[in-house]
Amino acid sequence: MTPPIRLPSFATLIANPRLFLALGFGSGLSPKAPGTVGTLMAVPLFLLLQQLPLGAYLAALLLATVVGIYLCDYAGKYLGVSDHGAIVWDEFVGFWIAMLFAPHGLMWVFYGFVLFRLFDIWKPWPIGWVDKKVKGGFGVMLDDVLAGLMALLVLQLTAICLPWA
Repeated sequence: MTPPIRLPSFATLIANPRLFLALGFGSGLSPKAPGTVGTLMAVPLFLLLQQLPLGAYLAALLLATVVGIYLCDYAGKYLGVSDHGAIVWDEFVGFWIAMLFAPHGLMWVFYGFVLFRLFDIWKPWPIGWVDKKVKGGFGVMLDDVLAGLMALLVLQLTAICLPWA
């Protein structure tokens, strides 16, 4: 039997910027539902990103994704588990993808949050396949990117079908 993984302290995160980011500024240390807590931590950052012109938002999203592959790979090696639940940078990026082109308003933020979490937890095909087959930082990021894209699609279809909402 392998010993349980001991999570780093918040002080360790502060001293290690790569781990600090990968664990979502400490939100991944939550003992309950770290992915949901990490996604919650991504909301205020989204509200800032949403103010950017589309090109800047897309550039920030691309940078966060590429850097996230490195961060998630680093944290997985540090923690000894490739896709440890405490690693939540992928949730940040997945949520930001889900919210791309979202109408303004807290209702849409809440709706995008719920959609992203549902796709990330349920992992319908191809998300579940990627989660099982693609490893390392790329795999950690890719399943959440796909969950974000699926949530984006549903959110946009809803916005088109319910323009008064």
